[in-house]
Amino acid sequence: MIFLAFLFGLLIGSFLNVCIHRWPRDESVVKPRSRCPHCERQIEARDNIPVLSYVMLRGRCRYCSGVISWRYPVVEFLNGCLFAFLVWKFGLDAFTVKAAVFGSMMLVLIFTDIEHYILPDEITLGGLVIGLVLSLFLPMPEGLMKFIWMISGSEPDPRWLSLSESAVGALVFGGGLWVLREMYYRIRGIDGLGLGDVKMAAMMGAFWGFGHTLLILLIGSLVGALVGMIVVLVGGKKWNYEMPFGSYLGAAALIVTIWGDTLFGLYWSALAPAGG
Repeated sequence: MIFLAFLFGLLIGSFLNVCIHRWPRDESVVKPRSRCPHCERQIEARDNIPVLSYVMLRGRCRYCSGVISWRYPVVEFLNGCLFAFLVWKFGLDAFTVKAAVFGSMMLVLIFTDIEHYILPDEITLGGLVIGLVLSLFLPMPEGLMKFIWMISGSEPDPRWLSLSESAVGALVFGGGLWVLREMYYRIRGIDGLGLGDVKMAAMMGAFWGFGHTLLILLIGSLVGALVGMIVVLVGGKKWNYEMPFGSYLGAAALIVTIWGDTLFGLYWSALAPAGG
């Protein structure tokens, strides 16, 4: 089952590459069929096998010998590993499917942000809708709304509790980042945060609710700050250089999707002695 999940992940990864290449160019991901970015010749089925074709062709087009980006096999391999790892860790259930869909979306956002500084609406806004719909059928992690309902003394329907957690997660983090973006612009006169990052935060809130999304933003911001500092100090960049913040959020989102409950468990365990 794990090997089949890996193979399926490779196939989906091939489609993710189409999305990464075409969405920033406002092109359809349905047609035409895959073609060489240099000579525009249609890629044959034998040259479109995930990872394997890239290795056999040594990263070049069969017809024009144009160099094919390393990103193609990397995305395919990462998505295959993601699917296989999720099945190994959680088994084949509804959560695994949800995590796999979310993880594939994060890979698209990570690489489009790295290459084009773009976070496609097809993923961010589409993912926001998907997250809200899924919350009606797959229980969200317990978070802010569970606490609020406990204080109120009422017991809501589990499906509405899950939906409310999803909606509040989207509103709090999407709205919160939008407010910070507006404040920064009015103070400095420049955009310090893209609207794509705002939409991405709302999407993550819709998928995972308040607690897990807060953890994603904390980890993503910390990693982004550290990497940014290294790039400035070592790479000679200016402090105001444009940073693909969405890629750091995406990487953090993958970590929290897989190990979020473990990280929360470690946090509460660390607090236990102080409380006891």
